[in-house]
Amino acid sequence: MADHQEILDLRSYAALGDSFTEGLDDPGPDGVFAGWADRLAGLLAERRPDGDFRYANLAVRGRLLDQIVTEQVPQVRRIGPDLVTFCAGGNDILRPGSDPDEVAERFEAAVLELREAAGTVLICTGFDTRGVPVLKHLRGRIATYNGHLRAIADRNGCAVADLWSLRAVHDRRAWSEDRLHLSPEGHQRVALLAARALGIPVAQDPDAPWPVRHVPSPAELRRENIQWARSYLLPWVGRRLRGESSGDHVEAKRPELLPL
Repeated sequence: MADHQEILDLRSYAALGDSFTEGLDDPGPDGVFAGWADRLAGLLAERRPDGDFRYANLAVRGRLLDQIVTEQVPQVRRIGPDLVTFCAGGNDILRPGSDPDEVAERFEAAVLELREAAGTVLICTGFDTRGVPVLKHLRGRIATYNGHLRAIADRNGCAVADLWSLRAVHDRRAWSEDRLHLSPEGHQRVALLAARALGIPVAQDPDAPWPVRHVPSPAELRRENIQWARSYLLPWVGRRLRGESSGDHVEAKRPELLPL
């Protein structure tokens, strides 16, 4: 990882990944999803003179690790950003029968490429899925993958945004209606966490308590879970059974380093 002064001087940033980094479900003013990576870019740009910070977001929803490595990693060598965030492998881990040890090996091979092409690389661990219907059964697999990611970061000098330890995202308000993608406030919390991981001072605490709210009754929770399963879970499972991806025919929203 670059030293503190180097990090504060970042002039360009490229974000790689899937729907998490593309920014679903955080609609921007132009109708394109924003997300934590766009928000992090804004925080970094604030530290530079106007027009002196460039940003690319190559992430595309639904992408598996090998697709990200094939489509996005080579672009980093081409555009040469100071900073790369590389958050990948989550869609692989969610697939039945996936091996987190094997996925981590492929992830580290990509990190080695990125370290040669960019000054600073930040990676993200997976979220803790306790309490999340269906996904809670994958918690052990995600934890194993996270252990590998932390070791990869240590071996290769990467910064880590530890999403597993981010308690704020255990609140339902951190997630959109589909419970698979962050809400705008959830994306903001992750952006603050990533900035901290880079040594960037931030005014807000990513784990600040949420405002007090109405606690739903068990009956209300059951109704919400049934509605969620019908509207989001079953279509999501169906796409996987058919071998389809939400990212089919979707292109990167910001494929070049452009001024913010």
